[in-house]
Amino acid sequence: MKSSFRSRLCAGETLTGSWLTIGSTTTAEIMASADFDWLTIDMEHSAIGLGMAQEMIRTVEARGVTPLVRVGHNQPNLIKRVMDAGATGVIVPMVNTAEEAEQAVQSVKYPPRGFRGVGLARAQQYGFGFEEYQQWNHDNSVVIVQVEHIEAVNNLESILAVDGVDGFMVGPYDLSGSLGMPGNFSHPDVKAALERVEAIAAGSRAAPGFHVVQPDPDALEAKRAKGYRFLAYGLDSLFLGAGARKAATEARNPAGQSRG
Repeated sequence: MKSSFRSRLCAGETLTGSWLTIGSTTTAEIMASADFDWLTIDMEHSAIGLGMAQEMIRTVEARGVTPLVRVGHNQPNLIKRVMDAGATGVIVPMVNTAEEAEQAVQSVKYPPRGFRGVGLARAQQYGFGFEEYQQWNHDNSVVIVQVEHIEAVNNLESILAVDGVDGFMVGPYDLSGSLGMPGNFSHPDVKAALERVEAIAAGSRAAPGFHVVQPDPDALEAKRAKGYRFLAYGLDSLFLGAGARKAATEARNPAGQSRG
């Protein structure tokens, strides 16, 4: 049914993806053609609704790329609906305790592991593939929790010990914000929090992840060197904006034109 993304993640492979924040199947198709391993449809910090998310999932999947969805909240009904729409897995924001991590897992999995209700939507081939999907969901659905608060850092060992948590994603802006310094990644307290995350991750089976928001290849390589292997790189609007600004600058100042 779907790719073996979870098995690749659990096997220790480094998987690089990006973020979709523009509610457009055209943008999703362009991004999915760029050879990322996965793409996350962001329903937390965008205007994307469930109907558009389902169409974007379909588009990404058609290009052979794994579609994930970041839900807006660790809420069972939200998670159930994006999984029913066909997402391979979810990225769940602001998971600060083991109990919250357990809720995220149970929202994705059917009984007896979880409490997800049974629906017959796109994921289940509209009622003609439930048994196949049920087995796929048990074996291959993906749960990624976001570590984006100092409380999550303090509870990280117990969060990652929850069965069914396949990985985590550091949210650098919110994590620094929880320390009273949003965006100040060079502050000693922020650095210390990240060092603690990296030390705990080194002894965990869960895949460590980080979102390198600004598309800087050197920053991406630095995170890879620190052991992060579930890596988000940039997002659609930044790629679009950076390309447009570069093109506009070149149009105003053609190569060889005198600036004197």
